[in-house]
Amino acid sequence: MNDSRLRIGIVGLGRLGRRHAQNLAQRVPSAELVAACSPVAEELAWAKDALGVSNLHAEYAALLAEPAVEAVFLITPTSLHPEHILQALQAGKHVFCEKPLALDLAECRRVEAEAAKHPRLKVMIGYGRRFDPSYSDAYDKIRAGLIGKPFLVRSQNLDMNDASGFFVRFAPTSGGIFLDCTVHDIDLARWFLGAPRPLRVFAAGTVAVHDGLREFGDVDNGVAICEFEGGKLACFCASRTMAHGHETATEIFGTQGRLAIGANPRLNRVEISDAHGVRNECTPTFYERFEEAFLRETMDFVQAVQDDRPPALTLNDATEATRIALALRESLQTRRAVEL
Repeated sequence: MNDSRLRIGIVGLGRLGRRHAQNLAQRVPSAELVAACSPVAEELAWAKDALGVSNLHAEYAALLAEPAVEAVFLITPTSLHPEHILQALQAGKHVFCEKPLALDLAECRRVEAEAAKHPRLKVMIGYGRRFDPSYSDAYDKIRAGLIGKPFLVRSQNLDMNDASGFFVRFAPTSGGIFLDCTVHDIDLARWFLGAPRPLRVFAAGTVAVHDGLREFGDVDNGVAICEFEGGKLACFCASRTMAHGHETATEIFGTQGRLAIGANPRLNRVEISDAHGVRNECTPTFYERFEEAFLRETMDFVQAVQDDRPPALTLNDATEATRIALALRESLQTRRAVEL
């Protein structure tokens, strides 16, 4: 064992958890995946067989009790995020947790308060789009003044339709389309606009395909607007019913220009010309689009721990994204503008 590597235990080995586990085990030289936790026996068997992880646990407390584990990666249901983060901090572990921080604002504040008691420990929430090369390049261009003063962000998160009903099965714990999907765009808008204070939001939505979402007060397509202090604005669109694949696109309007990221959701640089016209294939899911961002995000967290520096995203960034998303959900359900 190379003691210079950060020893990490992963919790949750579902569809995204497996991606994180593979990155930690195979693609991050400064990390070592030493333990895995899941209540599902098949997932633990996969970690052992595919990644060579021998330190396996069905209970989270058992993983936290492992002295070899210095940091945990939490890829668990959102409803469990706050308590899992608190327990990790109290066990003396650094924490990376997938977004969002919580489904409730009071829980976000509770995590922030506990983290303040452990200033040595790093906590980062997975808003990975900040680490995408194109998005980070756009941010650098804005900081350099290329488009003048940014005042409007228009951003969308469109997922390929899943006819199997995944979105409906996920609805009881997702927090709704704005907290599950748009929260990424909210974080990007705050980042690009300089983290202004939100003043008021309005949201609307429709159920176009997945009728089962109505039971949970959720929609499969939604639009929203957020008004910030200083005259800054953000417009959001979210969909779970796209036929062509996953599409994330963002525009930033400034006083001297505009930046656009992801306007054409290319899977690669191949163009097809045939009887249907000229086209390109699209990224099927968010992971193909943001695979490099997930890797860079993980590397940044590990480096923050090793360099003893603050993570690139603060817990307050995650709290604010949740606060705005919750207001959007309230606006959707009440059909009224919500003041923040």
